[in-house]
Amino acid sequence: MNAIRRKAATVGALAVLALGGTLAATAPASAAAAGAYNGACGKGYDVIRETPIPSSPRTVAATTYVTYSSKDQKMCAVTVRTKPGARIFMEVTLDTWPSANRPARDSGSYTTYAGPVYKNLPDKAGVCFTWSGSIDIYYNSDTGLCP
Repeated sequence: MNAIRRKAATVGALAVLALGGTLAATAPASAAAAGAYNGACGKGYDVIRETPIPSSPRTVAATTYVTYSSKDQKMCAVTVRTKPGARIFMEVTLDTWPSANRPARDSGSYTTYAGPVYKNLPDKAGVCFTWSGSIDIYYNSDTGLCP
């Protein structure tokens, strides 16, 4: 496991993204319950979506964060565990939809987070992003962010 996973800093985020005239804003309403984005995608990547992975109706085991860098023109996703602990299966995927390309995926036995994974912006209209995250037996996914 690399040093950044052991020393991941937590950063609260509120981001606004303009993609091809489409404006998407996300306020981290569930940040207190779901933990916080850890900056794993790198400098200049701002959180634009959060997808919680519930393990019960009132407990969030992890959250998949989708970030964007206007400088790099790339999307990034990372699944961050709410409470780091013993190694457990975690996964993050990022792909395009409705025409799936080749998903960017990271999975394994992690203590804190899975990822980051990156995708370039689509080169044609009508293509959106889809992402998912898993921790242990729990899973959640979402689709959106259509440039």
